Amino acid sequence: MAGCVFCGIVAGDVPAFRVADEPDGVAFLDTRPVFKGHLLVVPRAHLVTLADLPSESIAGYFGLVRRLAVAVEAGLDAGGTFVAMNNKVSQSVPHLHTHVVPRTKGDGLRGFFWPRTRYADDTEARSYADRVAAALPGSA
Repeated sequence: MAGCVFCGIVAGDVPAFRVADEPDGVAFLDTRPVFKGHLLVVPRAHLVTLADLPSESIAGYFGLVRRLAVAVEAGLDAGGTFVAMNNKVSQSVPHLHTHVVPRTKGDGLRGFFWPRTRYADDTEARSYADRVAAALPGSA
């Protein structure tokens, strides 16, 4: 898609430090990493959100994400990884992308990047669970 920086990277028109270039997606270093070695994994096609990823592409795309998470850990001697995705809100580039961030014990990253909350009680928690379950595609 014209004007999409990630489409430009996939096409080879925008320079990037590529880690993987496969039919299921392209992975490259984030230019503003949380920690050095932070990757972005994008599908080759211009898709904006996870909901846009065709069902037949899920295994290939997330298989690549999984392999890259293993490679980040092994290749960077990391203690683990943080794998995350934003959809619409906080999505800095409107092209589906998954972050694979190397982690080490004591790296200073605490949980998620936003404040946490609690449910008032079990009834409120159940109401949220029920609303999501009712909206789940394919649910009866």
